[in-house]
Amino acid sequence: MYILYAVIAFSLLIIVHELGHFILAKLNGVKVHEFALGMGPKLFGFKIGETDYNLRMLPIGGYVGMLGETEESDDPRSLNKKKPLQRFCVMIAGVAMNYILAISLFAILAYNFGFSKSIVKDVRDNSPAKEAGIKAGDEILGVNSHKVYVANDLAYEILRTKGKPIEIEYKSGDQIFKKTVTPKMMKIPEQGKDDDSKKEDKESLIVGVNYEWLNNPSVFESIKYASNENLSFIKETYLGLKNLITGKGNLKTDVGGPVTIIKMTGAAAKAGVWNLMWLTAFISIQLAVLNLLPFPPLDGGKILFVLIELISGKKVPNKIAEYVEFIGLMILFGLMILVTLKDVLFPIKI
Repeated sequence: MYILYAVIAFSLLIIVHELGHFILAKLNGVKVHEFALGMGPKLFGFKIGETDYNLRMLPIGGYVGMLGETEESDDPRSLNKKKPLQRFCVMIAGVAMNYILAISLFAILAYNFGFSKSIVKDVRDNSPAKEAGIKAGDEILGVNSHKVYVANDLAYEILRTKGKPIEIEYKSGDQIFKKTVTPKMMKIPEQGKDDDSKKEDKESLIVGVNYEWLNNPSVFESIKYASNENLSFIKETYLGLKNLITGKGNLKTDVGGPVTIIKMTGAAAKAGVWNLMWLTAFISIQLAVLNLLPFPPLDGGKILFVLIELISGKKVPNKIAEYVEFIGLMILFGLMILVTLKDVLFPIKI
């Protein structure tokens, strides 16, 4: 059942993404042949007007089949006959919908449970933060020259740098300071643990700051926090990609493929609907970020072709576009096989 929940959650992400392409295609007068959920052989479907709505056998994506998307057409309703700006809007709409979905889900969570502000509530004794002079009431502004959007950004940076010295920028009163601190292993009291419990507190790399918690935020505060959380994950995703490309990352521990996603989603579903909602929002923003990479046949690759046309005034020849997209598709399939094998041979502990 948990795997089923995972498939349903992932299907929601695909539906929302493809719905973005579908709506903008319709608004711009593009003829849509098919709206499909899944890939492979057709299981069942129905037709409304000129569009077939189909469910296909393999739950690994979906697509919107538009006239003139992959072939040349003289029909004025074909995608290739639309103005560059119209095609840009159609192509970026899927990413925009995933972004909006993530904000919506994060905002629901923030509204129901509250969230940490980047304001220091207190500082642990004998901690790196204490030694650096950080105190209650200070506001954390940045870490290693990266803006802090949400309180967790500090923990993300510690995790990514693996305990190396980090530069923290913070505001104390009317002054802004920058201090270099080295995270250290300290015991973290387990939430809900009784004083008489014999369980040992977990140790983690920290700098020793605890944040103020905002209970019962307003709708506006929740949406603002959700928007910042989206920006935080976008930043972390690109920094993670940069680490992998430059060789600073670890393919075994920093990358997860389809098997890992299913396992994580199943575990989140088992932990409760709120955990599943958070993970769905997280994966949604990951899909948005990765789809924007300028790599055919991803949306970012198609958007790149449109931007070249907008700048140069000349459309990329179809033969060149098809050739580049074919090579990109082969590379993409190769990467999918690689990360799937990695998931099997070096599974990430959930």
